[in-house]
This record gives sequence, structure tokens and C-alpha cells, in this order.
Amino acid sequence: MDYQIEICAGNIQSALNAEKGEADRIELCDNLWEGGTTPSLGAIELACDKLSIPVFVLIRPRGGDFVYAENEFEVMKRDIEHAKIAGAKGIVSGVLTPDGNVDINRTKELIHLTDPLPFTFHRAFDLTPDYGRALEEIIDCGVKRILTSGQQMNVNAGLETIKSLIDLAQERIQILPGGGVDEKNISRLYEIGCREFHFSAKSLTKGQTKVDSTIPMNGSKDIPEGEIYVSDPVKILRAKKILDNSTG
Repeated sequence: MDYQIEICAGNIQSALNAEKGEADRIELCDNLWEGGTTPSLGAIELACDKLSIPVFVLIRPRGGDFVYAENEFEVMKRDIEHAKIAGAKGIVSGVLTPDGNVDINRTKELIHLTDPLPFTFHRAFDLTPDYGRALEEIIDCGVKRILTSGQQMNVNAGLETIKSLIDLAQERIQILPGGGVDEKNISRLYEIGCREFHFSAKSLTKGQTKVDSTIPMNGSKDIPEGEIYVSDPVKILRAKKILDNSTG
């Protein structure tokens, strides 16, 4: 196979389901409804213990923007160190300056701490005002891949930019499409040159509680109380079958 599937796993069950669905690796995170934040050390340790596929860990101390105070940046550095000790095989992170450009110095500092593991610059990239400049800066920093929706709400809208990034990259860095990737568009992404794919393959699943409540606890209007999103191995296998047909 000349492609790889990375599942964005927002909880330990999603991580386990990703392996069942024959994903190539996971990006472990928390709080998907906020765009993802750093998972707990316990979740990282358990995922690394339970899975045979590589576990990449998202390092993002909070939701919101990607401009961090000094104490927040210190948290990120410590979280990278802890994730490596726990068995992570890659780090996913990113830092911007107040004007939206790549914070080169801080990015290099995070990459230095990540070494020798691969570093993915996440979708903070999609907020940069000049993607060509940001691409070159990130390559110069030594980043292995960029996670991007093509600077749009989803990969469908950002398809042309993703193709442009692949052409500009000239195989110096992996362009990893993420944000709305599914069975309907994954073959099209393959056709324009994508060889790695990032998606959650999630399905809404009922929890085990037998208590109905009208008190909101989950912070998202999109998720009914008592239900959670979990990655679905059937969806992952379906996407793999489509890619296999595309490569054949």
C-alpha cells in the first residue's frame, strides 16, 4: 500500500477501534469539540500499552487560538517530554505569532524536544495568512508533515489549496489532509496526490447511563447528553477499501 490512514482518536475506545479498523496510526487527543487538546498522561500510557500501531500525541494546552502565554508554552514542553516517556511515536503541535504567522523559534524548540520522533504541524497552519511562506518556514524547521484542510472549513472546500501545497512541497514534506475527510472524498484526495489521510471516522454512541438529564455537561450542543463520539472501525475499513480500489 502506498497510503497511510491516521485516525484522530478522542478517547481510548476510539484508539482501540482504530487498530481494529486497520488504521496505520492514531493521533490521540481530548476534547474534539474544541478542535482537540492534549490527552491525559493516563490515556497516553494506556494507548501506548494497548496498541501495536504508532500513537502520535496532540500537544495543545487549551482550545482557542494558537498564540500561547509563557506558562502555557512551558506546559506544552513538559507534555512532550511526558508523552515521549509514555511511549508516543510522534508529536502533533504548532504555535503561531499574534499576526498569524508560524512562530519559528517556538516551533523549533518543540521540534528539538520531540527529536528523534517525527513532528506534525497541525491545523494552526490553516490560519496563516500566506500558506506558501508558512510551508517553507515549516519545512525549514524540520517538520515531517502538515495537517491541513486547505485553509478552508473542510477539505472539500480546500481541495485546490491542498493540491497546490502538494505541488509546492515537492515531496519535501508530507501534506496530510484533515477536516471532513470521509469515504465520499478520500478517493478524490488520493487522485490529487495525497498519500496520508487524517480523519476520526466517528459515530455517535450511547453511553451506559440509564439516567436522563436536561442539564448540559458536555459543552457542545451537537452532542446529546449521555452520548459520545467513538471512532467506528467499519468506517475505517470502508475507507481503506475505497483507497485499495483507487490504488489498484
